[in-house]
Amino acid sequence: MKIQDIQAIQLLLAAPKKIVIIPHRGPDGDAMGSTLALYHFLLKNNHQPTVIAPNDFPDFLAWIPGSETVKIFEKDTENCTKILEEAELIFTLDFNAFHRTGEMEHTLAKLTAPFIMIDHHEKPHDYAAYMYSDTSYGSTCEMVYNFITFLNKKEDIDKTIATCIYTGILTDSGSFRFPGTTGNTHRIIAELIDLGVENTQIPVLLYDNSSYSRLQLLGRALQNMKVFEEHKTSYTTLTQEELDSFHYVKGDTEGIVNYGLSIKGIVFTAIFIENRDEKIIKISFRSQGGFDVNQFARDHFNGGGHVNAAGGRSDVTMEETVKKFEDLVTKLKL
Repeated sequence: MKIQDIQAIQLLLAAPKKIVIIPHRGPDGDAMGSTLALYHFLLKNNHQPTVIAPNDFPDFLAWIPGSETVKIFEKDTENCTKILEEAELIFTLDFNAFHRTGEMEHTLAKLTAPFIMIDHHEKPHDYAAYMYSDTSYGSTCEMVYNFITFLNKKEDIDKTIATCIYTGILTDSGSFRFPGTTGNTHRIIAELIDLGVENTQIPVLLYDNSSYSRLQLLGRALQNMKVFEEHKTSYTTLTQEELDSFHYVKGDTEGIVNYGLSIKGIVFTAIFIENRDEKIIKISFRSQGGFDVNQFARDHFNGGGHVNAAGGRSDVTMEETVKKFEDLVTKLKL
């Protein structure tokens, strides 16, 4: 981050302010961890922070300290809009374009308060007065740790803030398996554990809390999986009918896409999930090695993300979407 930007932000934060912190729509562990870490940090420094999420977060993240304070824009639009309009400073975390907030997009575009972006995704939009954008990081939580350090406030990182940061690093790094995981990531993790983070308990809260119906849904996704060995690709699908039959709740499909990469020889995988309410097919892409799913998603499925992890969407039927994907796969050289 630029020194002059750090100095400017230090001046902005020198006096107490009304501050709003926003994660992306469909907040995951990194989005929730980073926003709540920053929330606790700002609270500790006498500000009046409010976290406003575009929509609800999954139950398996509801244990993160401070999650009970999060306001949901979709559920309380009028009140959230008022808070946004009264904000003196706005942080956007783990996204870099207003459209990633869904219905909040138009409200954000009208605001006059300065924005500060902290994010690790490709091709940031130019809306922030101050931008900490770096795609080399595996998580926004790692960047929030750095951000607090840049402000010469590292001593403010207590067990609560450390727990939030640890959660986001753990989830977005694929439990430290993904390419963005560096030696520095592990050094930060060591410091967080020294601060009291319960590193053996957090994975249990995140990954070992599945309902029986969620495991049945996973089983159906694995049954639906198709493999193209000659193209080193796999994919699976879940229709709205299948989601309904296994009593789907938000978060149940989290991580299912990664199973496609566990097949020997597969370097590219995807999951296609029907959303009848939004009339779209939601898509997640994952890859290993040098195949850029961010570019693939941008070019073909109205999406984007990282080199090895990206999302997209399709406005046509599941059958048409899958057919398009299969046709594209046959032309790839992996």
